[in-house]
Amino acid sequence: MTNSDYWWEPPLAGTEAEHLVGALDRLRATFRWKADDLDAAGLQTRIGASSLTLGGLLKHLAHVEEQIFSSKLSGAPLGAPWNAGDWDTDPDWDFNSAAKDTPDDLYALWDATVERSRARLDAAMAAGGLDQLVHLAFSDGRHVSLRRLLCDLIEEYGRHTGQADLLREAVDGRVGEDPPAGWQAKSNRPRVGS
Repeated sequence: MTNSDYWWEPPLAGTEAEHLVGALDRLRATFRWKADDLDAAGLQTRIGASSLTLGGLLKHLAHVEEQIFSSKLSGAPLGAPWNAGDWDTDPDWDFNSAAKDTPDDLYALWDATVERSRARLDAAMAAGGLDQLVHLAFSDGRHVSLRRLLCDLIEEYGRHTGQADLLREAVDGRVGEDPPAGWQAKSNRPRVGS
């Protein structure tokens, strides 16, 4: 096994930061593999009474990534498409509006957002590590740490990757815990440094 075969694997014995970022990247890779290479019908498949779709999850997780590594991290306002959504009328706008997006647009949105998130996280880690306080604060003025933001995103991916697992199995039977060796997203270039 080489790193390029399983680029998403966390280190076997690294620092706390390396393990947290590695856990996040493993969840990102598994989620993206579960959502990968589908047409509009596949991305809009639902199970039972649930309104969740893989397309909705792609857009939602892109939104969460952008929130965490912009407004919560630094206070930067959200840009397009998030600032154009009618969140007051539809609090689930990210999930629901995905049905109108093309597969290429959904994949490009998620892929680009994750790459921005990686760059912003790398810069934040270099500037102060996990213990640094970020822009996000509770109503009493206490700020949260970068560690907390990272853990919150890992939790978010954990929840939604499990849902994606069920949705993808319903679409075409794809099952498994991890992508196969050497996997790369169909619409994604190979990762720099892989």
